[in-house]
Amino acid sequence: MKKVDVDIKSFLDEKLLLFNNRSFIETDPIQIPHLFTKKEDIEIAAFLAATIAWGQRKTIINNAQKLMLWMDNAPHDFILNHSAKELAPFKKFVHRTFNGVDCVFFIKSLQNIYLKHGGLESAFAKSLKKNDENIKNSIVGFRKIFLDLKHDARSDKHISNPESKSSAKRLCMYLRWMVRNDKKGVDFGIWNKINASQLCLPLDVHTGNVSRKLGLLKRTQDDWQAVEEITAVLKQFDSNDPVKYDFALFGLGAFEGFK
Repeated sequence: MKKVDVDIKSFLDEKLLLFNNRSFIETDPIQIPHLFTKKEDIEIAAFLAATIAWGQRKTIINNAQKLMLWMDNAPHDFILNHSAKELAPFKKFVHRTFNGVDCVFFIKSLQNIYLKHGGLESAFAKSLKKNDENIKNSIVGFRKIFLDLKHDARSDKHISNPESKSSAKRLCMYLRWMVRNDKKGVDFGIWNKINASQLCLPLDVHTGNVSRKLGLLKRTQDDWQAVEEITAVLKQFDSNDPVKYDFALFGLGAFEGFK
């Protein structure tokens, strides 16, 4: 590792300590799954919160809270046992381009995943091999399972596809929440079928711009190729847990205005 890289690693390690703690939860959508203790409730709440995690953070949190309220704050039970009548409020749900049609389909697809595919963890892990370098196959395989039910084609865009070069930011973030287990109180670490070493950086405007500013990312587009490029660099800093640096890169951009 070059000296400049050692300096950058030291800088990022310092920022990691600053942001990777429970105070981070207060302004982040990850607070939604933190309302729950049961594994299935956590992973369902997290999945829905991550799905709508773009735009203003306050709006994301408010809309995710609304979904939980409509599920009687028991998302797993609701997904399995809801009636047609209980879907009525969800038909009117809107968060940016995610609307009621999408929302109802997501509920039905989640039900299918728990009834026929062993739940979300199994659905994500099914297409992942132990020697896979990253979670691309996991996301691609999950997408096929999730979209297997009959649905309106408009909903396809809400499950990102790395094979179409999407950065899949929200799914990478979701998997970070579920897989990382560092006992810091932010990420849950309740899944063990995917290794933290396979996770990919959730690449957004903040993490992308900060990575380029630090000379860690050369690619100018925020696409899957860029995700693999920056994640490979972060693996040089920590091969077992590269995505822990999401806290540092995101925090620098979102909270400290590092540009």
